Formats: sequence, C-alpha cells, structure tokens
Amino acid sequence: MLFLVLSIICSVTVGVLFKMARGYEVSPIQIVAWNYVFALILCYFFFSPDLTNIGTLAPWGIYVSLGVLLPAIFLFLATSIKQVGIVKTDAAQRLSLFIPILAAWLLFKEDFTILKIAALLAAFPALLLILDKPSENTKNKWIYPAVVLLGFGIIDILFKQIALHTTLPYTTSLFVVFGIALFIMIGAVIYNVMITKVSLNFKNIIFGGMVGVFNFGNILFYLKAHKAFAENPSTVFAGMNMGVIVMGSLVGIFIFKEKLTKMNFAGLFLALIAIVLIVISQII
Repeated sequence: MLFLVLSIICSVTVGVLFKMARGYEVSPIQIVAWNYVFALILCYFFFSPDLTNIGTLAPWGIYVSLGVLLPAIFLFLATSIKQVGIVKTDAAQRLSLFIPILAAWLLFKEDFTILKIAALLAAFPALLLILDKPSENTKNKWIYPAVVLLGFGIIDILFKQIALHTTLPYTTSLFVVFGIALFIMIGAVIYNVMITKVSLNFKNIIFGGMVGVFNFGNILFYLKAHKAFAENPSTVFAGMNMGVIVMGSLVGIFIFKEKLTKMNFAGLFLALIAIVLIVISQII
C-alpha cells in the first residue's frame, strides 16, 4: 500500500509544481525538456535497460508516436493547470482511462458488460460537470483539460500496445520513449531560444528536475505497487485513479483556493463512481 500512496503523491506533486511555476519567470517548454533529462537518467539507473536488440525488436512506430505525444500532452497539462486548476486537470487526466476502454469496444470488439456501460454513462456527465465553468473568465478554457483527457487516453492505448511486445522489457521501451521525447524537446528548446528569444534560465532546470524526479517516481512506485498487488491489480488501478482525484481536489481547494461549483463537486463524485464501476467490472 505504501508504493501506491507514494505513486499518488508523486502524481499530484507534478501538478503542484506546474501550479507553483506560475509565480516564477519560467518556460514550460524548458521545464518539460529538463523533466525528460532527469527522468531518462533515473530510468537508466533504476531499470538498467538492455538496448542490445532494440533495433530489430522495437515497435518504432509506437515509440515515435509516444515520444511526440508525451511532451506535447505534458505541455497541455501544464497549460490546463494554469488555466483551470489542478482539480479539473487531474480529474480529466484520470477520466482518460475511458478512452482505451472505448477503443477496446469499438476497435478491438471486446465484449461490453452492463457495468462497463454504466461506468461510461457515469463518466460522460462527470466530465461535463467537472469542466463546467464557475465564471465567465474560464470561457473556452475547457479545451485544455479536454485535450489532456484525449491525449492521455491515446497514450494509454499506445503503452498497452507496447506491453504486448514481450520480446522487449517494458522498462527498456520506457527508456527509449523518454529518449525520443527528450530529442523532440531539445528541438523545441532550440526553437524557443533562437527564434522566440526566450532565454535559458536556471529556474527551469530546478523545476524541470523536480518534475522529472516526481514524474519518474510516479511510474516507479506504480510499477512496484502492481508487483506488490500482483494477485489483485484492480486495487492498484482503483487506488491510483481515485487517489489522484481525491488528493488533487484537496490540494487544489485547500492549498491553492481553487473555486468549484456544486456541479463541479457532483462531477468529481460521478467520476469516482465511474472508476468504482470499472474496477468491479474487472473483478467479476
């Protein structure tokens, strides 16, 4: 249970860091780039990836897609936290779990149970209620958490496809994806500095390093939690998604004083119900 709690804390802390970064003159592009530098280093030391057969065995199409999508959605995540807050962004990110569920049904013709249908019926109004704007100053900003939801859903599908390639360890694939993401972000930083004239700043390294450490910590402890609960993976699945929504909401409301309407709270409650229904459908 400790690994699961640590994973939840790491996940929410990433959002907190992006929220805190608003008070400093920093570049989200540079922060995300440094995040992958630190995550890549930690991935190498903790997982010791074996790259000897990577050239012939790797699903490069999926790797490159993830390498582009991950930093792009990370930037949308940072913008979403800035525009609509941690509560709504974390909830949208966690509701992205329904994208692969829909894909399994529509693309892979997986059987759909009554519980999964009920979960989806709860998830859609939950999303609408969560993104309901409390005031006019958030007009049209719903697009950021919406992209976060869609993006993380697609990323989840791609990572599930990687997991099917058992010829390569999952952690090796993760290392390669991080490397591609870093390569993409180096190009973005060069453009950021040379074309848009944004200066390199030591604060970006500090924030990027902390984001990278907690981003990697989230992955590391999540994998350890799955190993510890090998007989009951649904516990990890439910605990992670519900834990992030609850903890993210508490942090957003009590620490950053984010304002939520009654409809927003109803949406968060429906989101938790939807996750519970999905977990039950996997157990039965």
